[in-house]
Amino acid sequence: MKLRSTASAALLTLALAMPHSYSFAQTFPTKPVRIVVPQTPGGASDALARIVGQKLFEKWGQAVVIENRAGAGGNIGMDVVAKSPADGYTLLMSYVGSHAINVSIYKKLPFDPEADFVAVATLANVPFVAVANAMVPVSNMKELAAYAVKNPVSFGSAGNGSVNHLLGEMFSTTSQAKMLHVPYKGAAPALTDLIAGQTQLVFTSLPSVAQHIRAGTVKGLGVTGSKRAQAFKDIPTIAESGYPGFVINPWFGLFAPKGTPPAIIRKINADINKILADKDTLDKFALLGAEPYETTPQEFTAILHADIQKWATVVKSSGATAD
Repeated sequence: MKLRSTASAALLTLALAMPHSYSFAQTFPTKPVRIVVPQTPGGASDALARIVGQKLFEKWGQAVVIENRAGAGGNIGMDVVAKSPADGYTLLMSYVGSHAINVSIYKKLPFDPEADFVAVATLANVPFVAVANAMVPVSNMKELAAYAVKNPVSFGSAGNGSVNHLLGEMFSTTSQAKMLHVPYKGAAPALTDLIAGQTQLVFTSLPSVAQHIRAGTVKGLGVTGSKRAQAFKDIPTIAESGYPGFVINPWFGLFAPKGTPPAIIRKINADINKILADKDTLDKFALLGAEPYETTPQEFTAILHADIQKWATVVKSSGATAD
C-alpha cells in the first residue's frame, strides 16, 4: 500500500510539473536574454551571434545582450555559462573549436563540454579560408605549397590547438609544405600581423577576414568547405586545388547550461530554425560566407559527440597542446 501511494505521488508531481514547464516555455522570455560569446568581437562567433540576437529580439520583444568573454581558447566564456542558472536566460555561442577540440588540447577543463551543457541549435557552417599577405608571390594553394618547399612559410593562429593551428598543420602534412607555426592570443592579432607582413599565412574563418579580402589587403588562396563560398566564388576550395581530402566546414551553434528545461530548449530551437529560413538572415549570412545549418537539439548533441572523437585523432597526430 505504501509503495502504491509513493508511486501515485510521483505521478501527481510529474503531472503538475508538465503543464507548468509548458506554460513557462510558452511565455519565455519575460526578461532580457544573454548570449555569451567566448571569443573577441569581429570574428565568426561574434558576427553570427549579433545577427541571430537581433532576430531573436524582433521575435521575442525582449533584449538579447551579446557579451564577449574571450580567453583561454574560449574556455573562460564557456565556464561562465556552465556555472550560470539553467533557466534559458544565459546561452553560449560556441563552435567546433571551443566545444569539440579544447577537450583534447587542455589537460584539465573546469567543465565537461558534453555533460555540463545542453545543445540548443546549430546556426551555420562557416568554412575557414587560407589567406596570405598581399606580398607573398602566390595566388592559390598549389602555388603556396610549391613556394613553401623552397621558402618556409610562417603561419599565424589563434593559439596552440586552435582550428587555425590544426588546419595549418594538416595542410603542411598533406602538401609537404614547410610551415612554421606562430601562435597568438586570438585570431585578431594573428590577422593584424599577417597584414603587416610579420607572418605570411593564416587560416581563419571567412567572416573575420571578409572585408580584408574585398579590400585586397590579404589574398584568399582557398576555402576549407566542400564548395566555394557564395560571397567569394572566385576563391577555389582547397579540395579542388589538388587536395581532395581537405574538407573542413566548422559548425557554430548555441548551448545552454545543463538542467535547462527541455521545453525552453525546444522553443529556442524552433525560433532559431524559423530565423534561419528568413531571407534577411540568409542574405546576411551569405555576405559572411556562412551557410545556415538547421538541426534539432538531439541531432546537434550527436554531432558534437562525433566531432569530439574526430578531432581528438587530429590533435593527437599533430601533437598540439595548450598546457
